[in-house]
Amino acid sequence: MHHKQTVLVIEDEPKIAEVIVSYLENAGFRAISKQDGRAGLESFAKDRPDLILLDLMLPDMPGEQICQMIRMTSKVPIIMLTAKTDEDSIVKGLGMGADDYIVKPFSPRQLIARVETVIRRGGADIGYSGIVVNADRHEVFIDGKLVNLTPIEYKLLSSLMKFRSKTFTREELLHLIFGADYDGYDRTIDTHIKNLRQKIETDPRDPKYVITVHGVGYKYGG
Repeated sequence: MHHKQTVLVIEDEPKIAEVIVSYLENAGFRAISKQDGRAGLESFAKDRPDLILLDLMLPDMPGEQICQMIRMTSKVPIIMLTAKTDEDSIVKGLGMGADDYIVKPFSPRQLIARVETVIRRGGADIGYSGIVVNADRHEVFIDGKLVNLTPIEYKLLSSLMKFRSKTFTREELLHLIFGADYDGYDRTIDTHIKNLRQKIETDPRDPKYVITVHGVGYKYGG
């Protein structure tokens, strides 16, 4: 008998949770729904889900805290559900180990596509346009050749690749890499980006992987 993959939905709005569960079940998943953080953590420990959909705004504790607690013991994929204006929470959540995020309001079909992509990705490899990042070994390969990156360069590249649809500001990248409490100069990121480009780009002055979005920051272009 085929094993159904289990998705734990931690979402306090019953109507949203009901729609998510319905679409997940129609897509062939087993779905478990919990309406607060404590119940979600209990279900995580008991039901051992294959993926967690985690709302950041819960009645009893922040979603970022739940993400951090789960990451102490598990690499289970986590997709955050967040409001559009909640950029700080997105960056904080990604820095604590979330695998992806989806902005409310969202199309249920889009949500299912994200769930399937993240489960398929499994947290081990991310690959686009000739670059492959191995998350287990913290290694980067370009066209099959190992590239020697510093830990900061690795985290920069893997973050940009993982969230290709997002343009990060310098401040967001600083928080993602150094933590939310970092209070340094945001142009520090430019130096790390320059060094990263020297290692991965054919022509660092005309980059195709790490793209500058003028007036905003950086995004992955591969």
